[in-house]
Amino acid sequence: MKAIFVTGGKQYYVAEGDVLYVEKLPNEAGSEVTFTDVLFVDGKTGNPYVKGAKVVCTVEKHGKQKKIIVFKYKPKKKYRNKQGHRQPYTKLVVKKIEAK
Repeated sequence: MKAIFVTGGKQYYVAEGDVLYVEKLPNEAGSEVTFTDVLFVDGKTGNPYVKGAKVVCTVEKHGKQKKIIVFKYKPKKKYRNKQGHRQPYTKLVVKKIEAK
């Protein structure tokens, strides 16, 4: 069974047993998270969400992604700004997808 759900302003296409990285969630590692904003489940689409459908995931861990460098400059003006950023994430494992 496959589904598309929304979290953190992004859509994720998943199947049972998939591992995915999403924007950081407030849940602790080892806990369960249920997503009810499901857009698609095995051919069923909603307007905008499928009624009674949910995706249940387990939070495996939290972390930060690799550092990216943000470098801004303006030519001929002696303006240079270097900044690093590491985006926090939550690693999820999809346990089950339910649809009525």
